[in-house]
Amino acid sequence: MGKDLKGREIGRGLSQRKDKKYSARYVSKSGKRIEKYFNTLPEARNWLADAKYEDSHNNTEITSTVTVDTWFNYWYDNLIVDLSPNTRRNYKERYTINIKPSIGKMCISDVKPMHCKLILNKMIDTYAGSTIKQTFIAMGTMFRAAVMNDVISKHPMDGVRYTKPVKAASDHRVLTVDEQKIFLKVAKSSHNYYQYAFILETGLRTGELIGLTWDAIDWDNHTLTVNKTLEFRHKQKFWRAGPPKTQTSYRTIPLTAQAYNILLELKEKRKTQKLSEELSQVLTFTDRKTGQTSSLVMSDLVFINFRTGMPAKNSSYDTHLYKLCETAGIPPFSMHTLRHTYATRAIESGMQPKILQKLLGHASITTTMDTYVHVTDDSMTKAIQQFEAANTAVTKTQ
Repeated sequence: MGKDLKGREIGRGLSQRKDKKYSARYVSKSGKRIEKYFNTLPEARNWLADAKYEDSHNNTEITSTVTVDTWFNYWYDNLIVDLSPNTRRNYKERYTINIKPSIGKMCISDVKPMHCKLILNKMIDTYAGSTIKQTFIAMGTMFRAAVMNDVISKHPMDGVRYTKPVKAASDHRVLTVDEQKIFLKVAKSSHNYYQYAFILETGLRTGELIGLTWDAIDWDNHTLTVNKTLEFRHKQKFWRAGPPKTQTSYRTIPLTAQAYNILLELKEKRKTQKLSEELSQVLTFTDRKTGQTSSLVMSDLVFINFRTGMPAKNSSYDTHLYKLCETAGIPPFSMHTLRHTYATRAIESGMQPKILQKLLGHASITTTMDTYVHVTDDSMTKAIQQFEAANTAVTKTQ
C-alpha cells in the first residue's frame, strides 16, 4: 500500500515523491511496468483506474489518429461507466447534439481551442447558460481523459471559457415560511402529501425519496440510510435503480418527529394498500462504494401511490405540484424547491453549515451554501429586528 509524505496510506500503486508529485504505477498484461506522475492525488487515482481498466479490457487501438467520435465512444463505454446514469446521459446528450456535429469527424489531435470555443459560441442564442456549461464540462472531461491516457499531448480546451451567465443561486425558488404553511395546508388532501412533507423534513433528492425502501429505516435509532435511487425512464418506459448521486450522497439521516410519524402512518396504511404487479420486480445496479451489484426490491418501496399501487414517476410530481400551487395561490415550483426550502429552514433555525452539508450529501460546503441556502425576505426582516433590539439596548446605556 503506497503512502504520501506524511506516512498516510493512499492506495495500492500510488505514492508521493520528495518533489511532492504523486506517482501512479501498475504492471500491464504484457508484464510492462507503467508509471506516470501527477500534481494531485485525485489525478493520479483517476489515471491509474482508467489505465488499469483499459489494459484489462483493451480491444481497440486508441492513438492520436482516431477521430473525436471514436474517442468519445471508447471513453463513454469504458472509462466513465462508474458515473451516475444522469451524468452519463447528460454527457451523451451534449456530445450528440452540440459537440459531434462540429468536431466528431475530426482527428482528435487536430482539435484546437478555437474549435471548442466555436461550439460554445454557436449555443449562445438558443441555449440556457446551464446547458452551455454542461457542454463545456462534457468536452473538458472527455479531452482531459485523452490527455491523461496519452492519446493527445495537450488539452484542446486550455484557455477556453463560456460567457453566458448560468442561473444564479439567488434565482432558485425557495418557499417563504408563509408559503410553506399555505402549501402544506392545501397539499394535505392530496395523494402525494406524505412525499412533499417528508422532503421538507429530510431534504432528500427526488430520486432518493422514490427509491427509499423500508429496510433503510432504523426504527430504534430514528434514522434512515440513503444508499440507492430510483427513476422512471420515460423514453425507454422502465424503472431504473441506481446508486446515490456521489460518494458523499451515501449518508444516514436522523429523523425528525414529523418524519418519523409520516413513516409510521405509511407503515400502518401499507397493510391495506393496493400494490401493482410491477412491484414484483427486483432491480439491480452497481454500488458506487463497493463496486458490487446491489438490489432494489420494488415491493419494499416506502412511497407508493394509493391509486395506482406504483411509485409516482419523477416527472409526475412537478405536474401535480403546479396544480397545487394554483389552488394555493402561490407561484409554481418544482420538487427541488422543497429541498432548497429544507436547507434554508435549517440555516434559519441555526444549524451549522457543515452539518447541513452532511445531511444533504454534498461533497463541498460551497455547493451547500451557494446553491441550496437562500436568505428570504422574512429572515432578513427578522435579522434586522434582532439587530435593532440589540443596538437600541446599547444606545440606551450610553
